[in-house]
Amino acid sequence: MVHLKILMVGAGGIGGYYAAKLAEAGHEVTLTARGEHLNALKLNGLVVDYASRQTFRHSLPAYSHKELVDSCQARDFDVVIVSLKSTATKEVFAELAEWLQAAKTPVLSLQNGVDNEPLIAEIIGEERVIGGLAVRIGGHILKPGHVVAEGAAEIVMGAWPLKEMNDPRSQVVDQLSREFNAAGIPTGVSDNIRYELWRKLLINNGVNPLSALTRLDTRSLTHHPEFRHVVVGMMNETLDAAKADGVDLTREDLEEMFDLISSFNAIKTSMLVDREKGHPLELDSIAGAVLRRCESMGVEAPYTRLVCALLNHGL
Repeated sequence: MVHLKILMVGAGGIGGYYAAKLAEAGHEVTLTARGEHLNALKLNGLVVDYASRQTFRHSLPAYSHKELVDSCQARDFDVVIVSLKSTATKEVFAELAEWLQAAKTPVLSLQNGVDNEPLIAEIIGEERVIGGLAVRIGGHILKPGHVVAEGAAEIVMGAWPLKEMNDPRSQVVDQLSREFNAAGIPTGVSDNIRYELWRKLLINNGVNPLSALTRLDTRSLTHHPEFRHVVVGMMNETLDAAKADGVDLTREDLEEMFDLISSFNAIKTSMLVDREKGHPLELDSIAGAVLRRCESMGVEAPYTRLVCALLNHGL
């Protein structure tokens, strides 16, 4: 086993869980966070409750982004994993741009949406970007320093936007996959990660905005006699939008993703949790990504547009 030096940028519900699993396996993990969550991580360490069965406790180095830049260098790490809310990607990468550009460390994004990797590539170059997605996991910060998570918590990753012939990122991706699997994180590798990101957006756009609007969990939405049709409608609109990025999703993709989310645990989506806590919603990076691409092709997206309008008006 190789002991990796890992920076987790954004140690919230998803990042906190993966950080704890990787630390449990003996990897050197450093965290970034902000506010009271950061203060608690520094004082008491990271606590992660997983599926009401396991509790992980780790005292890990934790920094604000300014403290990170002042205390560490990007080349100190084997990989930078980004698990930020997509609403923060642009701001945080502007803060870390010079710091990241001074090294060649690969960056793995584990975020919602399909627009994070392009933003990261603008800062550090496409040749260092690894796209990724967290699948079948629900997680959020219960209180500062304390994260709860559930689900199979799988990861899919790959060179973004596609694996090229003799792609130098392949070696990094394969090593990360091996170490993640050895740490108990089921991880697969894709040669077409953009396709996988759009498949996940089928679920994200299908349930996240609607759950924030209705305040219903995923199981309630997908089993409701009326709302399930809205979920499928928003997934259909995502399927249409993918064509603008040259990704040909099929009806089989939609049905597979609907079956996945409808059979998964009844969870609050991250967007619903954010609304309950009064935090900014990832609406633009999920539904907005669909609307922008549909508009570019002259395709209507009435379900997504209506749910967005209702959320934007505070209903």
